[in-house]
Amino acid sequence: QVQLVESGGGLVQPGGSLRLSCAASGDIFSINTMRWYRHAPGKERELVATITSGGNTNYADSVKGRFTISRDNAKNTMYLQMNSLKLEDTAVYYCNAQVIYTTGLSRRTLDPWGQGTLVTVSS
Repeated sequence: QVQLVESGGGLVQPGGSLRLSCAASGDIFSINTMRWYRHAPGKERELVATITSGGNTNYADSVKGRFTISRDNAKNTMYLQMNSLKLEDTAVYYCNAQVIYTTGLSRRTLDPWGQGTLVTVSS
């Protein structure tokens, strides 16, 4: 079917940068909207950023001006460039996408999630 795999998480000091990737694989016909979420301990899951197939983007107020979402449609991959990281950005980051895939002679829509990648901002 279809899988999303995140990478790029790690430990970074406050003020530092990280770049997350989310690669989709499988019998993909097309990918519509893609999203990054994050889930911090003791907090609810938060929608961080969204990018449409046409490249329109939207951000949570908490990351505006610091994070940039992008995608490479040829590679079925989405990115999240995170700059000026703060302690409160510590979380597991998940990608999610609306994927149209081919199965036999038909096409179906799937809404998969990645397994998550941990971002820890600490001095």
